[in-house]
Amino acid sequence: MLQIYPVYAFNDNYIWILHNEKYAVVVDPGIAKPVIDYLNLKNLQLTALLITHHHNDHTGGIIELLEKFNVPVYGPQSESIATLTHLVKEGDEVSLKELCLTLNVLDIPGHTVGHVAYYYGKHETSMLFCGDTLFACGCGRVFEGTAQQMYQSLQKLADLPAETLVYCAHEYTLKNIQFARTVEPGNLKLEALENTVRALRSQNLPTIPTTILKEKMTNPFLRCDHPEIIQYVSKHLGKKLSNPVSVFSTLRSLKDNF
Repeated sequence: MLQIYPVYAFNDNYIWILHNEKYAVVVDPGIAKPVIDYLNLKNLQLTALLITHHHNDHTGGIIELLEKFNVPVYGPQSESIATLTHLVKEGDEVSLKELCLTLNVLDIPGHTVGHVAYYYGKHETSMLFCGDTLFACGCGRVFEGTAQQMYQSLQKLADLPAETLVYCAHEYTLKNIQFARTVEPGNLKLEALENTVRALRSQNLPTIPTTILKEKMTNPFLRCDHPEIIQYVSKHLGKKLSNPVSVFSTLRSLKDNF
């Protein structure tokens, strides 16, 4: 039975550990100690590391983990991460034999130039590990890529099955909802979502995973063709916008300063 456990790190990072109570795979280990502590607590054998992009809060623990565990490290072909042993790109598969799991690699540039995601979509379970591209009710900043790239990457993820569980790498949900309610106040699903999220955070529980369906209903960055959002960004700019990439770019700029 596959389990997915969030290791909380730094101020708001999630390091995801996939395990079957014997073997484990870790996604984006920004720091090693809490990962090692969990592996020891559960008596798990680490078998692989999966990296979505090069930022230190996603890679900083790799060297220390490799000092203890001789395991493959998968990560984006288009980024410079010295500790990678297996360079991956869209169309590649990552076979995690000990977990009886094969993940598909998706290229999702924008946040960084070579950002990738890992997706599983067979049988009754679909899951996505998307790093800093898609967040619950939000998306990552456009640091290295372009707004066009980020918009296209988000659309690619939005096209995944509705029931796909989305495991992003940060606990940003509440602030993201507050921004979303500002730009789309008529979306009643956001009020209900905020109540749920506040209840979870009051107990220090994660708001992740979300789902693709939930994001398509509440995430403004996946709703750039909705009239209320278009009206909001058009009013902000003082001119009518119709191109969804322009709407996205303006939304991202507004969120950067929210």
